[in-house]
Amino acid sequence: MLKFVKHNLETISGVEIYPIISLAIFFTVFVAFTIWAMTYSKDTINQISNLPLKDE
Repeated sequence: MLKFVKHNLETISGVEIYPIISLAIFFTVFVAFTIWAMTYSKDTINQISNLPLKDE
């Protein structure tokens, strides 16, 4: 199965750029989410974390 996929991918010109693009997108999203999580206010985090405990 892997030989079949590998053979087909080798015949496509420029296919080697796709893993680089996907890694760049993943890394950018991961860094953006980490920065967003670090800059979130502590009051909002406490309020969200207490939502399951409220009886409303």
